[in-house]
Amino acid sequence: MDSPLNARFFLLPLMATLIFTVIMPALSSLVTSPTVSGGQINSNSVLVALLDSHYTEIAELVEKALLLQTLEEAVGRHNLTVFAPRNEALERGLDPDFKRFLFEPGNLKSLQTLLLFHFLPSRIPNDSFPSARHRTLSGDQIILSSSKSGHHRADLAGVVHPDSVLRPDGIIHGIDRLLVPRSVQEDFNRRRNLAEISAVLPTGSPEVDPRTHRLKKPAPPSPAGSPPALPIYDALAPGPDIAPAPAPGPGSGKHWFDGHRQIKDFIQTLILYGGYNEFADILVNLTSLATEMGRLVSEGYVLTVLAPNDEAMAKLMADQLSEPGAPEQIIYYHLIPEYQTEESMYNAVRRFGKVRYDTLRLPHKIVAREADGSVKFGQGEGSAYLFDPDIYTDGRISVQGIDTVLFPPEESLTPAVGGAKKAAHVVKAAVSKPIRGKLMELSCRVLGAFIDRSRFTTCE
Repeated sequence: MDSPLNARFFLLPLMATLIFTVIMPALSSLVTSPTVSGGQINSNSVLVALLDSHYTEIAELVEKALLLQTLEEAVGRHNLTVFAPRNEALERGLDPDFKRFLFEPGNLKSLQTLLLFHFLPSRIPNDSFPSARHRTLSGDQIILSSSKSGHHRADLAGVVHPDSVLRPDGIIHGIDRLLVPRSVQEDFNRRRNLAEISAVLPTGSPEVDPRTHRLKKPAPPSPAGSPPALPIYDALAPGPDIAPAPAPGPGSGKHWFDGHRQIKDFIQTLILYGGYNEFADILVNLTSLATEMGRLVSEGYVLTVLAPNDEAMAKLMADQLSEPGAPEQIIYYHLIPEYQTEESMYNAVRRFGKVRYDTLRLPHKIVAREADGSVKFGQGEGSAYLFDPDIYTDGRISVQGIDTVLFPPEESLTPAVGGAKKAAHVVKAAVSKPIRGKLMELSCRVLGAFIDRSRFTTCE
């Protein structure tokens, strides 16, 4: 009778110990856990807070990168600190090429690494913001720093909205830019370099001479900076049988000249210099000459641009620019296919007195001469002075400012002079004929007083 009772008293402490050590902690974890419940995310989770209107862009990226399951498991194990760039920061500061790289299907791993770099597996509130390195969910180290003035930084981004969202399982700090780990940046640079290399066309296979059955010797490569094989006029408007000049440039795979960047630089220089906005507007907006000039410079050609200032461009009539092709013809007459600076042109006109420069408007040339210690272009009232020398010079493009829009001289001047001389001769003959008739009539009257006038046929 005593043994069963003693057994019960012996088991009671053991059951109490089991309840307090195993069952109660499990129940408390189920009650206090706000995130994972039967595989579902709690509405009070920090992950749900990312769907707030300020962070919808980063939330969409998380969904595209297939990271929801990973973040659910992470938030179930420990608190999270999220450094989330706001929507306006992503739209403003993200490079288009880098964005295209992240969204390529083959770069999903890079996108996941970049996004997990914004999540820290620990709770870091604003009042205890450290200055130390922390490991992120991506495995990379992020540098957190805090200044005495209370401003915090996460890597290169500033924390502009600390403690923006507070949840039991995490904190969201708003930052002013996207965080890019070094590994993703290096991957992007590597892919970009490979793309540039693959864009170069491969060299063709060796050719065999059918007569000698020997390999043809390839043409020697053009050294850097050598002049193009074709004149600039052929490259400017190539016909069906004339290919662009095989000069060093982007077309040859050597990438020695970046003409489009140089044209962009000189147009920006014109705008920043001031007083040449109209000329730059014609190059970029009214015509496609900026693109054409960039192609020419890329293929190895050099240009000297005589740029009329805004005061000179304002004197142009509307009908002078409204005709199809008129703006292009005006600009072509101001493009010299040589590289000339203010010093070289002034030395030339001082030495030779008059110098004729070819233009891209065939067959017209620009006449330059020395005047008042400067260079004067054109003739007569339509002449222009070198007003702003060397606005832009980079060895390929030279821009010289002038104070008048230049026009080629009239081609019909010589025929008009010859026609005027012929007309004057006709008029002179017509006027002298009546004078000669009056003298004859007077002679006939004098002779008629002495001799019969009928004897002279000219007096009848």
